Amino acid sequence: MKLRNISGIEVIKRLKRIGYIATRQKGSHVRLEKYNGQKTVKITVPLHSSIKIGTLTRIIKDAGLTVEEFENLE
Repeated sequence: MKLRNISGIEVIKRLKRIGYIATRQKGSHVRLEKYNGQKTVKITVPLHSSIKIGTLTRIIKDAGLTVEEFENLE
C-alpha cells in the first residue's frame, strides 16, 4: 500500500485513536507517548501541512504499526 502525504495534525489524530497522548510541544513538533507493557514509546510528530513520506514511514514504524494498519485508522 502506498502512503500519501498527510498533515501532522492528521497523524496525531490517528495515533491518539490507538492510545497515544500528547505530552509536550516545542515549536512545530509535538511529542506523543504511550505506555506499551514494559516501556514508554515516544514519537515526535512535526506539525507541518504535509509530512514527507520518509518521516511518515519512520513514525509509523516507531508506533509499531504497518502502513495498512495506519491507513485504516482514518
